[in-house]
Amino acid sequence: MQPDLSPRPQTILLVEDNPDDHEATVRALRRANMSNPVVWSQSGEEALEQLRGKDGGEPLKPGMVLLDLNMSGLDGRQTLQIIKDDPALKWIPVIILTTSGDERDVDSTYQAGANSYIQKPVSFDGLIDALKRLKGYWFELALLPRNGDGDAKTS
Repeated sequence: MQPDLSPRPQTILLVEDNPDDHEATVRALRRANMSNPVVWSQSGEEALEQLRGKDGGEPLKPGMVLLDLNMSGLDGRQTLQIIKDDPALKWIPVIILTTSGDERDVDSTYQAGANSYIQKPVSFDGLIDALKRLKGYWFELALLPRNGDGDAKTS
């Protein structure tokens, strides 16, 4: 029997403080036929701990971060800025996934280095459709960095 050499789905780091929105997003990802493992961070602080290696552990190297903007504590705007200012993390694609459609949020997050901005649709079916499109582009068409060392692959 030959070993399975097919590429493994890249992990998605979902940074979302609302448990209901987390659950809806994970359900929508599955309905969009995304088999990527999803790691949940409930705050910007927790996301940074995971990305940097909590308590000296292995840093998480996700294929992308789905980042909500409006969180208590370290919000998504601040978290994005820290990620993009850190040479060890700036290679990670950060997709803003938030309810805000405010033009100032769109402009400021792109200026800070966001790779894409998606306003969360109101309906669950709309969320599924948005995530199918996200999958089609980011995981089927775009070349993504494997782990920040210059290796790239498609998933």
